[in-house]
Amino acid sequence: MGEVILQMKNITKRYPGVLALNDVSINFRKGEVHALLGENGAGKSTLIKVLSGAVTNDEGEIVIDGETYNHMTPATSRKHGVEVIYQEYNLIPSLSVAENVYLGKQMHGLIDKRTMEKETQAIFDRFNIENINPKKLIRDLSPAQQQLVEITKAISKNARILVMDEPTAQLTQSEVEKLYEIIAAMKAQDVAIIYISHRLEELFAVTDCVSIMRDGCYVDTVETKETNRDQLIALMVGRELTNTYRTESLATDEVVLEAMHYEGFRNEDCSFKLYKGEILGVAGLVGAGRTELMRLVYGADKKLGGELILNGQKISINSPKDALEKGIGLIPEDRKVQGCFLNNTIEWNIAISDIKNQTQGGLVSEAKIQKLAQEFKDKLNIKTPSLKQKVRNLSGGNQQKVVLAKVLARKTDIIIFDEPTRGIDVGARYEIYTLMSELVEQGKSIIMISSDMEELIGMSDRVIVMSEGRITGELKREEFSQEAILSLASNE
Repeated sequence: MGEVILQMKNITKRYPGVLALNDVSINFRKGEVHALLGENGAGKSTLIKVLSGAVTNDEGEIVIDGETYNHMTPATSRKHGVEVIYQEYNLIPSLSVAENVYLGKQMHGLIDKRTMEKETQAIFDRFNIENINPKKLIRDLSPAQQQLVEITKAISKNARILVMDEPTAQLTQSEVEKLYEIIAAMKAQDVAIIYISHRLEELFAVTDCVSIMRDGCYVDTVETKETNRDQLIALMVGRELTNTYRTESLATDEVVLEAMHYEGFRNEDCSFKLYKGEILGVAGLVGAGRTELMRLVYGADKKLGGELILNGQKISINSPKDALEKGIGLIPEDRKVQGCFLNNTIEWNIAISDIKNQTQGGLVSEAKIQKLAQEFKDKLNIKTPSLKQKVRNLSGGNQQKVVLAKVLARKTDIIIFDEPTRGIDVGARYEIYTLMSELVEQGKSIIMISSDMEELIGMSDRVIVMSEGRITGELKREEFSQEAILSLASNE
């Protein structure tokens, strides 16, 4: 074990009505990959912001390199080599890779692009990062390449404590393995890595120890090799979770939706059926056209061909408004951008899709809005001190519930979930699965796009698989396996 480089001692942070961190103490060592694990709202992000100087703690102290601070500033944090790679990349799309890598770095004399490009390439070579040209603009890179540029930025600044927040959220399996190689190389150079992820399998693959947080409090630190998935979940949520996935199918033989030869700019000749009470999984590799197909069905993108049949009747959907009026709702992949209005309140977000029914005497009724919002707060267990809370202040899992409430408020019978649990902790994930099961028990039907193989196999009654904009196969529950799904996804 390396020596302790960072101690966060008795850290407390209060917000109005919320104790975000309550007397948290954790040590971090050189050359160690140390995971922070906890449900959304557990305090992980606040702790990291205290470390980076973005948030000032009310109590406690930070000891770094033997120096003690009552609180950090961004400049002090950077001086000690603390670098944070957030989920939302901090890159400027209009600048080149090399310019982003050296942005904000102390440069002497005139900025020499050729030198920046040469030094950026040297870092790429050192960590065996391929297929990224230092001259290329950030906006022309894939999300995975942008992630690698963020890591390169940290390396170029001689990071000694590197925080990675959900680093694999947008990566394919091969890209994840590349990330693991880079982490191993940085670990060998005595960099302390603080790793935040909701994907438990990652923690066992890459971390040395795990510190668990719950409700703003420190719970325990365990050696990764000496724990298991069930123990981590129990520590994280304060209870054991059983029967995570569905055990029986409630699908009937009644077809509620049929797409026939659907086509768009990225989809060709796609046909599928959805049955009443069914969860239909949609699998495929990144770029397979899954989201694009469902956006066509929902009317968010323009259809170029094909027919849609709803409950035996041919229908035309040209906009999301048409879809909602016909009882079809969509929970988008990017809930922050496409799913909700972050700067508006919870009650406003829930009511907005059904605002026509929230009026009295021709005017919007505050009482009706509050009643509707309270109904879904209770039904979906949305955790918030007030329905007047802005959605941006909620955890990821609770934001997802607000988006779901907005769709359910329109009394939709067919709901499309696009990556329903991405970036959501285990406890909230379990609640989303339970809600989905309750919806099909009520006779509703669900289409679920997911890149999580365990989720697909555990929640779906049937899976259609896509590759390069086409549907390449269909699997019944008894045919499910990771190999079968990947084979069809690779169009082998």
